[in-house]
Amino acid sequence: MFTGIVQGTAPIVEIIKKEQFQTHVVRLDQAWLKGIELGASIAHNGCCLTVTKREGDLVSFDLMQETLKVTNLGLLQVGDSVNIERAAKFGDEIGGHSMSGHIMCMATVSEVRKTPNNCQVWFRLPAAQMKYVFTKGYIGIDGISLTIGDVVEDTFNVNLIPETLARTNLAWREVGDMINIEIDPQTQAVVDTVERVLANKK
Repeated sequence: MFTGIVQGTAPIVEIIKKEQFQTHVVRLDQAWLKGIELGASIAHNGCCLTVTKREGDLVSFDLMQETLKVTNLGLLQVGDSVNIERAAKFGDEIGGHSMSGHIMCMATVSEVRKTPNNCQVWFRLPAAQMKYVFTKGYIGIDGISLTIGDVVEDTFNVNLIPETLARTNLAWREVGDMINIEIDPQTQAVVDTVERVLANKK
C-alpha cells in the first residue's frame, strides 16, 4: 500500500530491453535505501514495482508487457526521472490517501497554467474513467495524492503547491505528456456499486 506522498524523484540510469519485457535500473537517494531487500515494493510514477536486484545505490525493477502498455513507464528513457515512494508500513502517518500502486489508465496533460505563486495543470482523461472524477475528490497522478479542482467535460485540473513542484516530476511536465492515473478506490467502489444497482432496477 502507498499513500501518494512522493519522497522525491530518482533518475533512470539504464534500461535493459527484451521481448515484451524491460528492466529499469534506478539510482536511489541514500535516505531511501535503508532496509531495501529483494522483493520490496517501491512505486515509480505511482506504479508498484518489485526490487529484483541491488548494487549499492543502483536498484533494478522488472516491467512486464502489461505494465509497459498501461503505464507511462514504457515511454521513459535513460536520464528521465520518476516519482519514488517506498511502501507504507503499519503505523505510518497517512498524509495523502490510500493507494494500491495499480495504474488504471493514462491521462494527457492538456494545459499548464503558471503564475508566480501557483501552478494549475489540466488533464484529459478517457471518457470511461471520467465518471470517477469529482470536484474535491482524490486522485493519484504519477503516484502523487492530489485533490481534484475543476471538472469540465473530459478534463480536470489540480492545483500544485511549491512543495509538490519541488519534490515531484510534475514541475517539468508539459502539454502532451502522458501521466499515470490511479482512481481513488473508494470512489470507484461507490460509483460501480451505484451503476450496478441502477442497472438491476431496469
